[in-house]
Amino acid sequence: MTKQSTENKSAEEMSSDELAAEIIGEAEEQVEEQHEHAHEAISAEQEKINELELALAAAQATVADQKDSVIRAKAEVDNVRRRAAQDVEKARKFALEKFAAEMLTVVDNLERGLATIDGEAEEQKATFEGVNLTLQGLIAGLEKFGIKAIDPQDQPFNPELHQAMSMQEVEGVEPNTVIAVMQKGYELNGRLIRPAMVMVSKAAGVDTQA
Repeated sequence: MTKQSTENKSAEEMSSDELAAEIIGEAEEQVEEQHEHAHEAISAEQEKINELELALAAAQATVADQKDSVIRAKAEVDNVRRRAAQDVEKARKFALEKFAAEMLTVVDNLERGLATIDGEAEEQKATFEGVNLTLQGLIAGLEKFGIKAIDPQDQPFNPELHQAMSMQEVEGVEPNTVIAVMQKGYELNGRLIRPAMVMVSKAAGVDTQA
């Protein structure tokens, strides 16, 4: 092989190497660009996912707030309804209180009238029976509306239901026992509207003036 042939081959070989290097370089650039594009695509997708997650979290928070508002509103409505029902019930139970107080005066007068009539006397028997029938009818009518008498004769004294008008020592009777009812008390559906006026026994040697 001549010297010129050797030089031409070296030139050709160098051109091939340069071409290969250029091709490899371009391929690497393309791969790098593809990596960059892929990375950018992944970043864009991740950003979109982050946005959606934030939007979802905001929507869930809004739903939770609205749910709490609905629960609070429902609770408030229930409270209003309950208070209204209680007010209606109280009004229904105690609307007759003033009327009952007036009717009790009639009951007192009829009872006092009966006390002055001798039911055993023939000439007064009809009057006694008539007044007593009227009294019992009135009491029965009042009881239908929740008005009941408090007659604590021989019962322990109860300051919540009874009003002590006087005290007296009575042999054989426990102290603080009602020994006489001067005026019956009354309650309306369990609510005291008039205490019973009573005389109460006391222990021996107790000074009621002290």
